[in-house]
Amino acid sequence: MKDIKNLIFDFGGVLINLDRTACREAFEKLGIESIHESVLDDYRQKELYMQLESGNISAAAFRASMRRLSDQDLTDQQIDDAWVSILGDIPDYKLDWLLELRKQYHILLLSNTNSIHWQWSEQNRFHYKGHKVDDFFDRIYLSYELHMQKPDVEIFKFVLQDSMITPESTFFIDDSPANCKAAESLGIQTYCCPAGSDWTFLFK
Repeated sequence: MKDIKNLIFDFGGVLINLDRTACREAFEKLGIESIHESVLDDYRQKELYMQLESGNISAAAFRASMRRLSDQDLTDQQIDDAWVSILGDIPDYKLDWLLELRKQYHILLLSNTNSIHWQWSEQNRFHYKGHKVDDFFDRIYLSYELHMQKPDVEIFKFVLQDSMITPESTFFIDDSPANCKAAESLGIQTYCCPAGSDWTFLFK
């Protein structure tokens, strides 16, 4: 990590574990089966779910669409509970490492995510040892807020410019080869880790 000053982390698969099977089954119980193709995509949602992830539709519009796909009169809570069932735990040791790494590096989060997933994660996964999400990251960049998604190289250009950091001093950790390739095209060093794997060995 010589000359590296900035670390950019992905969220799903790198920090938080994902359970696509649980999510698929939760939606099936609500009478919604068309989510299969989207949830089983490893790195990026499709169709309706991509619209939510890119910020092109609101959470309310997403829920309304899900109701139309179901044969049940679903509540917002039922829909949200099914959708967030894809989100597992963030291992404690990863949160401990983020806190430790922030003492030495500028820590950023860059995630393809949506408002429902992110708000739930803020409330349920980053309240650790009295901390909150802002204690783990210097800056947070989310696709639904930026209306851009990885692996579009423009989202990486935006993060570099907005954070006033250089590619040469930046290291990116993601589980998508396409995302890492896009970052590398700008001169950012990367590590593409298998989803759910341990990346902490990079700093030992």
